[in-house]
Amino acid sequence: MAANKGCGMHRGTGKDYRIVVRSELSERYAAAFEGMEMKTESGLTVLTGEVVDQVQLHGILERIGGLGLELVSVQSLPEGIQNDAANLTP
Repeated sequence: MAANKGCGMHRGTGKDYRIVVRSELSERYAAAFEGMEMKTESGLTVLTGEVVDQVQLHGILERIGGLGLELVSVQSLPEGIQNDAANLTP
């Protein structure tokens, strides 16, 4: 029997997150953060999108560290404000 990696959570049931890193990432990094919206400005990159569970969140954070990027902030967003979340103020 296969393990359920989503811990019972399915797409559409996760939380929206706003993750800010120091550095303006080019579009070639978008594949590393598939499913996240990426905006850059003033030396920062903001990733916003749904994160299904803590395993996925930790995977994103490990990817950021593996790329040698400086993590500025991680914020869980209230429901319904993801589109406004790309504001670049950390």
